[in-house]
Amino acid sequence: MTWDDLNWKILDRLRDGFLSGTAADGPYWKSPDDLAHYDFTYAERIGWKWDHVLDELRLRGWAPPPGDLLDWGCGSGIAGRRVLDQWPKFATDSATTLHLLDHSLLAEGFAAKRARGSFPDLRVKSWDRTTRITTLLVSHVISELGDESSDDLEEIMESVDAIIWLEPGTSTDARKLVEWRERLRNRFRVIYPCPHQETCGMLRPQNDRHWCHHFARPPAGIFADSNWVRFGQRAGIDLRSLPYSALVLERANRPPIENRPPDLGRVVGRPKVFKPYTRLLGCDVGGVQELTLPKRTAPALAKKFDRPNTPRLFQWRHVAGELQSLEPVIKESH
Repeated sequence: MTWDDLNWKILDRLRDGFLSGTAADGPYWKSPDDLAHYDFTYAERIGWKWDHVLDELRLRGWAPPPGDLLDWGCGSGIAGRRVLDQWPKFATDSATTLHLLDHSLLAEGFAAKRARGSFPDLRVKSWDRTTRITTLLVSHVISELGDESSDDLEEIMESVDAIIWLEPGTSTDARKLVEWRERLRNRFRVIYPCPHQETCGMLRPQNDRHWCHHFARPPAGIFADSNWVRFGQRAGIDLRSLPYSALVLERANRPPIENRPPDLGRVVGRPKVFKPYTRLLGCDVGGVQELTLPKRTAPALAKKFDRPNTPRLFQWRHVAGELQSLEPVIKESH
């Protein structure tokens, strides 16, 4: 694929199906061209979101446990490839196989070909349900889950050691992902995004207007790339905004990567920066609440808090809704 090859009839049909919800009515991949166009454009943008989450996990010292990976509902296979980009040792480990599962055999075939092209030493195959999966990858499927597919997904989760799940950052999809968190948190340890293991604070009535979403940073130079700029304009997409919701879990009996202090907190959504202070939505063991960060408390941080590459996970202390101190857990985000 090149930018000159784009067929907007294909891209418009796919996008209309995703936005209208009709994509859940059955396989929407009609040809390999559908997958190639999607992979080159929309899936690449999803890949930027995967990069954002996986970067933090790596910087915190977390990695998927050794063993086989399953890209469930793989589509063009962007999730599996991004995980292998982040932890290339899996791609060269003869004991590791990337398994693919999709309601479309066209998708499985395309995803397998792309994975082999990027990682020649990688073992790739369609999942036949006889192999135990160690790490489950799920991406942008939650709006398509019915009762049967939800039951299938949860059954797979019963035997895996880790789950990495990304969805769009809409309020509807984010709330559905919180429901899954609550179903799974007694069996798994929550690694991302939550700074605690308790009931999600978004479920409290006072937080009805909020939802758990975050923003990734587009790649450097994307706005100087005329092809991407034209694509964003034609597709009606704001390339500056990459909202997503996510959930990363590991089996509770796995040794933790870190001892979580009780004062760990995460910024949710996009803070609003004003001259004397920054207003943000904070999540910690005490729940989800609106907080203010006076400029004097952290002058360098406060003025750039609305940028997606600014740290979001902190050790912090707040009193009566005002942050008194905060120290980034990760010093920099790539």
